[in-house]
Amino acid sequence: MDPNSKRIEWRYRTTQLSLRMKNLLLLASSICIASFSKGQLTAQLQSVFEEHDLMGMSVWVHCQGHSTEYHFGLRDFTRELPMNEDSKYRIASISKTITSLGLMKLYDQGLFELDDDISDYMGYQIINPNHPSTPVTFRMLLSHTSSLQDGTGYNGFISATFSQNPIPNISQLLVPGGTNYTANMWRLENPGSHFAYSNANYALIGTLIEQISGERFDLFMQEEILTPLGITGSFNVTLLPDINDVAVIYRNQGGWNPQVDNYQGLMPNPINTTGYQPGTNGLLFGPQGSLRASAGELGKVMLFYMTNGQSAPGLLSSETLDLMRSMQWSYNGSNGDNYYGLFNRWGLGLHHANTVADDQICLNQGWGTFIGHPGEAYGLVSDAYFNEENEVALVFMHNGIFGGHQNGVQSIYYTVEEDVFNTICAHWAVCSNNIFEDARLGFAIAPQPSNPGEFIIRIPNGVDSIRLDVINSGGQTVAQERFTGSEYSLNLTSMANGVYVINISSSIGTATLKAVK
Repeated sequence: MDPNSKRIEWRYRTTQLSLRMKNLLLLASSICIASFSKGQLTAQLQSVFEEHDLMGMSVWVHCQGHSTEYHFGLRDFTRELPMNEDSKYRIASISKTITSLGLMKLYDQGLFELDDDISDYMGYQIINPNHPSTPVTFRMLLSHTSSLQDGTGYNGFISATFSQNPIPNISQLLVPGGTNYTANMWRLENPGSHFAYSNANYALIGTLIEQISGERFDLFMQEEILTPLGITGSFNVTLLPDINDVAVIYRNQGGWNPQVDNYQGLMPNPINTTGYQPGTNGLLFGPQGSLRASAGELGKVMLFYMTNGQSAPGLLSSETLDLMRSMQWSYNGSNGDNYYGLFNRWGLGLHHANTVADDQICLNQGWGTFIGHPGEAYGLVSDAYFNEENEVALVFMHNGIFGGHQNGVQSIYYTVEEDVFNTICAHWAVCSNNIFEDARLGFAIAPQPSNPGEFIIRIPNGVDSIRLDVINSGGQTVAQERFTGSEYSLNLTSMANGVYVINISSSIGTATLKAVK
């Protein structure tokens, strides 16, 4: 995510969402709830696409063993090429989650330790001049606590990287006296003590991957990470199988205006690597944000993380993946820049979201932490997250929004992200274990979409004289009702959030359901 993009104005509101619905309740039922069917989710996402006036949009959704993709609009406005499952976006900062896998592959091979001084591997001293006795470590780079930041010299160094021959060494950016070095490349805080999101951290990680492996970053990532995961995307656009798959990124500047990747079917000239020595400047291949990949390919990355490597056995050890997902930094109010409320917890290359109101993906639904990464650059916005506990994951990307991005109303994400998240969270609820049915007798329960906290209980045909007892997690009976009919509305809006046991006694027997508020 571009750290210069400001998401300052926002307000929190309680929104009425269609939550926690299950497909089985649609059968022989008059309850009006969102469906688990792909067709209805397609229609809901189509509405989001149209409402926000997007150029193109791709969504990949996974729920407990099943993955589906949805594509809308155009990947190339000029040639009227539609988005499809092969469309590859320049995914921006989600790239960091894949770059991290590359570095940790070398860690898995025992080639470094996380708390090693990176200077020992670069062959020259890389330190914060404000704290010369504190080494900068691999762990700090991965978790954005190195005290390195995107100072004034950063953009100039990017330009020099792509325009100069020979390609400048990254030391020219990081070491005092370098051509592009500026004092504000390093923060005043001690390395390891303060979080500050920085692309420069990952430019350095890409360079370290080259230095340790002896290979160019793009080739190493292709061989060691992308191909084993079944990804044909690349950090080097000239290595893509078909340049026509690349999505052009647009902004509205008096009309749709291409910003990057406007190749019009012509493969660009290869990057000039004549005389390039791996380990001198991995920024050349964009480890911080330049991976081109499709939504489904990013889905493979999320599943790899979520399944602890089971989706691609042998690529990384489960112990290393556990370490990557583990908490490395948590915001305490003063130990970092939490990016206007978005970044509150961090692992090794992974953002931990859904932890507070500002960073919620599934608003007030008790899903727990989502792990992944957001991205934003040149008009594109992207998100990729997974939730281990409930076995759900998502990828969302668009390549241009005509009216510009609007600040969120329920979080620090943009409104288009919120609308996609809300739609997917409702979809996940369909296949989650939070909705219950008594298959033996046919009783079932689902939330009322228009009124969070209210639940609809489906009653089998021919049942009368029903008694219902609601029991909270402490074992106390908090409500008791008697009713007849084909369905009943149970209102828990005045009760605390939590899990409630619903005991039903009827003329055909007794059933036990659960409701999650």
